[in-house]
Amino acid sequence: MGYFIALAIAAGFGLPICVLSAAQAQAKAAQVALDGIARQPEAAGKIQMAMIIGLALIESLVIYALLMFFMLYLLLPTPDQVVAAAQAQAGIQSSATAGSGH
Repeated sequence: MGYFIALAIAAGFGLPICVLSAAQAQAKAAQVALDGIARQPEAAGKIQMAMIIGLALIESLVIYALLMFFMLYLLLPTPDQVVAAAQAQAGIQSSATAGSGH
């Protein structure tokens, strides 16, 4: 059961952390590119092209994180399965204590 708890935490917190980090990286890339264009307007085309390539690579990491989220999400048990496992575990524990004579 601990495995599924860790899996749920990883799937639930991993994607938002990745998205927030990527958003900050994209904002920083745009800021630096605009600063560079303001300092050297004649190099605007080269700077803009490098910025677009960088943004595409950052965005691809977010897409990979989204794919990993869905792959992990599919491994999580359904609520019905969790309830059934908890009931089975409770049944095993109650029968073990009943059989021990306590």
